[in-house]
Amino acid sequence: MNAERLRAYLLTLPHVVETMQWGANLVFWVGDKAIGGKMFALINLDDPGPERRRVVHHALMMYAAGPVRYSELLEIEGLIPAPYMARIHWVAAESWDIFTATEWQRELDAAHALTLAKLPKKVLATFDLSATKQKTLITARRKLLAAKAKK
Repeated sequence: MNAERLRAYLLTLPHVVETMQWGANLVFWVGDKAIGGKMFALINLDDPGPERRRVVHHALMMYAAGPVRYSELLEIEGLIPAPYMARIHWVAAESWDIFTATEWQRELDAAHALTLAKLPKKVLATFDLSATKQKTLITARRKLLAAKAKK
């Protein structure tokens, strides 16, 4: 497994939107963040180099585990509490070979489902809109957010 294969899989899940944030991080959202979508997975594309890798943990992939599975997943060699997001029960993988391709898909399906279940009804309602109406709503919301940010 690698970043490209996981990215391709994540983009097949319903209502997934991808952004690039915080340096070289691909962030995957259930629903566009402009309308209240929530992130459920992150792929770190930064390579810290061999010197830094020996000193600090380097997470390649982080995802929502939820309170039920969080402790269980941390017992797996190579999974650690996700930096900055452990408090919301996210785990971080230090290598791609922690899981098989099928296991990765199962984990990311669960992260997606967990996040989808937490979305407010208002956000879920946007998923029923036509693609054109969704795009119009998202564009308007982004303009509003940009205007607020300038103030």
